[in-house]
Amino acid sequence: MKLNTLFLGLCGASALAFAAHAETITIATVNNGDMVRMQKLTDDFTAKNPDIQLEWVTLEENVLRERVTTDIATKGGQYDVVTIGNYEVPIWAKQQWLLPLDKLGADYDVDDILPSIRGGISVDGKLYAAPFYGESAMIMYRKDLMEKAGLTMPEKPTWEFIADAARKMTDRAADINGICLRGKAGWGENMALLTAMSNSFGARWFDEKWQPQFDQPEWKNTLQFYVDLMKDAGPQGASSNGFNENLTLFGQGKCGMWIDATVAASKLSDPKESSVSDKIGFAIFPDTGNGNHGNWLWSWNLAVPASSQKGEAAQKFVSWATSKGYTELVASKEGWVSAPPGTRTSLYNSEDYKKAAAFAGPTLAAMDAADITKPSVKPVPYTGGQFVAIPEFQGLGTTVGQLFSAALAGQSSVDDALAGAQTAAVREMTRAGYIK
Repeated sequence: MKLNTLFLGLCGASALAFAAHAETITIATVNNGDMVRMQKLTDDFTAKNPDIQLEWVTLEENVLRERVTTDIATKGGQYDVVTIGNYEVPIWAKQQWLLPLDKLGADYDVDDILPSIRGGISVDGKLYAAPFYGESAMIMYRKDLMEKAGLTMPEKPTWEFIADAARKMTDRAADINGICLRGKAGWGENMALLTAMSNSFGARWFDEKWQPQFDQPEWKNTLQFYVDLMKDAGPQGASSNGFNENLTLFGQGKCGMWIDATVAASKLSDPKESSVSDKIGFAIFPDTGNGNHGNWLWSWNLAVPASSQKGEAAQKFVSWATSKGYTELVASKEGWVSAPPGTRTSLYNSEDYKKAAAFAGPTLAAMDAADITKPSVKPVPYTGGQFVAIPEFQGLGTTVGQLFSAALAGQSSVDDALAGAQTAAVREMTRAGYIK
């Protein structure tokens, strides 16, 4: 009995000692489906790394951006791993707010990352974030409703065709909206869509001298077209709908078309999550005949703040979550259709993936077509597709997004929204020193 008691006491002491030495890393992430899936699969990570415990902070996109930006700018150290976009990575890396990812492991295979994605998260040849998934934007549409309307999706659709098709596919009595588009205010919500859309209309945020361009006809054409189309063929309350809300609407069979991030295709193609999984077609982002198809290129990435005191443990998690091994883990648990898209060449070379995911080819084509070095038809002094790659865009983009969301909701006119955007942009660019 005494030996047993001594043995149990030693075991208990060992467990306490292990718990005391285990590191807990806090991960801030967005509430998108792929990130939620990642949380469900982290038993694989903790089994391989029993000395690291995970604590999750999962937030809606706008809230995540606000909290992470505040914490990292003030060096608060609240998070050890943050989920950020390719907009933030180069800006924050140059501010020395992020650790370079140089401890991802010998078998991580950085060279397998798609060049367009890797370039957007590297500074001076160093990787400052690892891509969890990458995306462009494309049209996702109901083939059955398109056929019912007597139409065929062109190989390179124009906005004129999209508008005509959306109005013909709308059936209010059956609760079917011809088109679902983002309306929720935010630089990464409605302004992601509207900036990409404006590029395809030939608009630009600023001219070569950083003068705001919201008083030009291209922006008027963009916003008026969007508001009119959503009024005629969009869902009620569209000014509150972002990516997740429209994903739900389309999956429930309530949208004829949805133009948004290519990453949505995996969810919509999964019969466990979409009631229309067998009825979906894909097409490239529309243009107005000028050859610009939106130039949307985005990646959600995992990065380690320089303020973290647990950088090595954090990089172990980042390596696991963005590795080829994680892709294979998802495929084994939930099928290849659910694998995180848009980051690794090996995924698009996989015959299993190409066979399972009808959207693989269109996704890669959309990403390849995006040129964020030339976002608009006219010359601009900035890079970025659905965003402008300057620090001021985060605040200014949200302000403009609020004005445009109000116009969509009928709380202001298109002209007033554009005038407000022009005034706000001139004020901010003058304050920041872009305009002398």
